[in-house]
Amino acid sequence: MPAALLDLAARLAPEPGYTSTGLSGLRLLRSETVLEDVPVLYRPGAVFVLQGSKQGFLEGEIYRYDAEHYLAVSVPVPFRMASQASPERPLLAVYVDFDLRLAADIAAELDAYRPYDRAETAKSLISSRMEPAIADVLSRTLTALCDPGELAILGPGLLRELHYRVLVGPQGGALRTALKQDGTTARIVQSLTHIRENYWAGLTVADLAAEAGMSTPSYHVHFKALTGSTPIQYIKAIRLHQARLMIARREGTIAAIAAEVGYASAAQFSRDFRRHFHRSAMEETKWMRTHLGEIA
Repeated sequence: MPAALLDLAARLAPEPGYTSTGLSGLRLLRSETVLEDVPVLYRPGAVFVLQGSKQGFLEGEIYRYDAEHYLAVSVPVPFRMASQASPERPLLAVYVDFDLRLAADIAAELDAYRPYDRAETAKSLISSRMEPAIADVLSRTLTALCDPGELAILGPGLLRELHYRVLVGPQGGALRTALKQDGTTARIVQSLTHIRENYWAGLTVADLAAEAGMSTPSYHVHFKALTGSTPIQYIKAIRLHQARLMIARREGTIAAIAAEVGYASAAQFSRDFRRHFHRSAMEETKWMRTHLGEIA
């Protein structure tokens, strides 16, 4: 990775944790610690690691994202993560959340110019080699972040180009399949949106399958193929990750937050939380503030 790009990233993210920027949906991360077996739930988007390295683990697969590879996420899926970093050589990364409407518009335009195999299987996580065009737009984006005037004028176009570069990359076909508005994958993606908007409610697999217009066995198979989780595992993970954020933001007592995310028993919530994060809720909050900074 060019030294100039690393210098820009280090200047924009001087402290450990996430740093927001003047571009909506774009954050920088600085980490100075080796991390192992960390549960994560990324939004749809892409993660570009400029220095250091990360590995994602899902259903026996390992997804590398480092100076030579980036991670594209088509749908939010819970997975485990490890990373390598040190104070002398901190991990520096750029996180871009997809504007799903913009991504869908670009994908639709691309259909006329760059057809792809519509039978290609949609994937939730994809690791791809960092291409010169990606490094170039990242460099121009970080440069613009250092100049408010340049950012105001060029920022929206740079974000659009980042979306475009990911969608025409090696993983573009799988991502575009996930963005389609028809077919079985689209129904599962719509179901995931429904779960994220109603995770606190008494959702059942039978009801989710019926809403998707699928039989329960078929829904279960297609759901697990895309997310690596069963529907029940996915709902539980969404509840726990949401509770984690709410506790870190001090939005109520642990018992109140447990009830708000859909748990009838605070004791069961505490057991599930520790099983998932390997720490109690308060221990996890302390860990988050140490490694991720204040959670906005």
